[in-house]
Amino acid sequence: MLYDAYEMQRSLLAGASTLANIGAGWMQNPVNPLAYSSMGPIVASALDVFAHAAAPRGKPEFGIGTTTIEGEEVAVHEEIVLRKPFGQLKRFRREGVEDSPRLLIVAPMSGHYATLLRGTVERMLPKHDVYITDWRDAKLVPLSEGRFDLDDYIDYLIAFLEHIGPGAHMLAVCQPAVPAYAAAAIMAADKHPARPKTLTMMGGPIDTRKAPTVVDTLATERPLAWFQRNVIATVPYSYPGAGRHVYPGFLQLAGFMTMNLGSHLTSHWEMFKHLVEGDDESAEATKEFYEEYRSVCDMTEEFYLQTVDMVFQRHLLPKGEMMHRGRRVDPAAIMDTALLAIEGERDDISGIGQTKAALDISTGLPAKLKHYHLAEGVGHYGIFNGSKWRTRIAPVVEKWIAAHD
Repeated sequence: MLYDAYEMQRSLLAGASTLANIGAGWMQNPVNPLAYSSMGPIVASALDVFAHAAAPRGKPEFGIGTTTIEGEEVAVHEEIVLRKPFGQLKRFRREGVEDSPRLLIVAPMSGHYATLLRGTVERMLPKHDVYITDWRDAKLVPLSEGRFDLDDYIDYLIAFLEHIGPGAHMLAVCQPAVPAYAAAAIMAADKHPARPKTLTMMGGPIDTRKAPTVVDTLATERPLAWFQRNVIATVPYSYPGAGRHVYPGFLQLAGFMTMNLGSHLTSHWEMFKHLVEGDDESAEATKEFYEEYRSVCDMTEEFYLQTVDMVFQRHLLPKGEMMHRGRRVDPAAIMDTALLAIEGERDDISGIGQTKAALDISTGLPAKLKHYHLAEGVGHYGIFNGSKWRTRIAPVVEKWIAAHD
């Protein structure tokens, strides 16, 4: 019923968005006398903001056509190099450029598409052969493809690294820090030839007992059964994944929006003012951010509930009790994968110390293969996107990869 109610609301808002968009265009049309009145720009701007907020959204495109290498523009081609039911391995091949460090960027499976890391990919492209985990929307995966849980996530990362081949590097942003670390530990224990040379973890919940945030508190103040009863929904029959139990992306988005409701309202108010003033460039920047931010996808029930249970409630990885396919994930097994932990001083999703914990539990790794970087004045989103990421954080990652390539 929850998903059906959402679909009905989405359909109604889609129609309202179209009408508002038409109205905004009419209020700005030169042949309309109202366009020259004092109220014309105000009404048009208000309709424009509403139309953008209410519009339905699908999966965005990366849209990275070129990159600049040593002052020269180089064409970039997106290629799907490995397909699996719940995700695919995408490569950004730079035309005519070879012999760069291969980098697997692990995107979060937390309600957003991998395109949320577009800025991360763009910044790393000039010096790296970049791959990314392009996760699928769970509501589009037929039930016949089976389940997808935390064990499967780890298996996917291992398979992706095997496909890329020995000598690759891995960068995990936020949620996947845990499965990426687990994959590195499992591959290290097996002396797997494709184990990553470096693993960079950015704003990840390795140990959420450190500086708990609102997200951590919400995940621990209720029993697991509460989440199963209240946030899990069944995919409607209008989708390929009909009947699959999922944590809907629209619920995840609602939670994130509520956490920072004041800032989101302020952003839309500023966008409205920019439109009234004719500052289309500033308004467009806000629109582009929310175009990506509001593009959400579902995740499977089993993956979501396992993550809440193992990562946020029982803290199994830092306690040395995490299991994968009946086998303990041993942090001490990591002996030659160089670890870089990056945290944002103002991160309200993963508190200070949560990602750094990965260095502390890696007791078998020499100190020279561990590094910690605290990005001052940076929030969660700014760790992997924006000017601070490009100018202050990415150079740290590049230097670490180059030093251990």
